[in-house]
Amino acid sequence: MQPFTKLTGLVAPLDRVNVDTDQIIPKQFLKTIKRTGLSEGLFFDWRRQKDGSPDPSFFLNQPRYEDATILLTRDNFGCGSSREHAPWALLDQGFRCVIAASFADIFYNNCFQNGILPVVLDAQHVQTMMKDVMAAPGYQATVDLAEQTVTTPEGATYRFSIDPFRKDCLYRGLDSIGLTLQHEPAIAAYEARRKAEAPWLFSDLRP
Repeated sequence: MQPFTKLTGLVAPLDRVNVDTDQIIPKQFLKTIKRTGLSEGLFFDWRRQKDGSPDPSFFLNQPRYEDATILLTRDNFGCGSSREHAPWALLDQGFRCVIAASFADIFYNNCFQNGILPVVLDAQHVQTMMKDVMAAPGYQATVDLAEQTVTTPEGATYRFSIDPFRKDCLYRGLDSIGLTLQHEPAIAAYEARRKAEAPWLFSDLRP
């Protein structure tokens, strides 16, 4: 997993509340277990008009947000089902950070396991940023995980809270598997010792 330390990037606005995971990545895109190629399904139903053509009013179809790495949105982002494809799709699109007034718990946790930093800011700060992002093309913010701050082009700095353990894991690029593999020598030693103590547990029982 790619570490997250400090990110300065283009901000894209999704001015909606209660965005659920089926809206983030619809069910027809859940057939794969690969984490790549999912960006085409991101917000699929909102990106297209009834005739299937791109909706020019949706932010992902606008050139000014083409290279955005920070998603700014509203309350209760990521509610609904627990599908891990939601953060996969966001990451495949290029988003490394999502800023919102609040998140659904499961989605929030899944972000950390996939190298995305979910930042909770006061709703008024989100409102201020939303207004400024829409008014100023090329709006970039800096998200500093070590300092736990979001800094805007206007010079405003907003602090956010984060669990120290999650912060450390994301900063070092460690998901659950990565954390386990840190103990690989001890695991290998245990398996070797256990095999010597109880070899019948490791015998091949196939005929």
